[in-house]
Amino acid sequence: MSAALPRHGEIAAGCHRCVFRVYYEDTDAGGVVYYANYLKIAERARTEMLRCLGVEQEKLRREAGIGLVVRRCTADFIAPARLDDELTVLTRLAAQGGAALELAQEIRRGEETLARLDSKIACIAANGRPTRLPAPLLAALATLTRHIQTEAAAHAR
Repeated sequence: MSAALPRHGEIAAGCHRCVFRVYYEDTDAGGVVYYANYLKIAERARTEMLRCLGVEQEKLRREAGIGLVVRRCTADFIAPARLDDELTVLTRLAAQGGAALELAQEIRRGEETLARLDSKIACIAANGRPTRLPAPLLAALATLTRHIQTEAAAHAR
């Protein structure tokens, strides 16, 4: 399944889909993914979603002087992932404000949902203060909502 996906994942129906393998370093003494590592997996998926949209976080920092930071995250751990599992992370834009985004993520093994994470991602200036999302990022995020609107219109016909 993962061989069919590009390295940075893919966007379809307003959702980014990315695949990761569970390595030994991700697990605890019991051979299951340590709970904090779900946050790392979710972060990697968010970064790959931005790359898929043509947004590089280091370029934003260097050229626009801004960063994207996790302001809040809630996680619901449903079932354990284990060593060598292939996990698919689905990331959706749940809401967008002037200086923040809210993302909904699911970590799955096949069709089974293992964890759900809801994150608020804030845009900050170099001084650490909140700042507005830059136009290039807003334009990239608009492609996610266009995917949803286009597919919804196609299903309505």
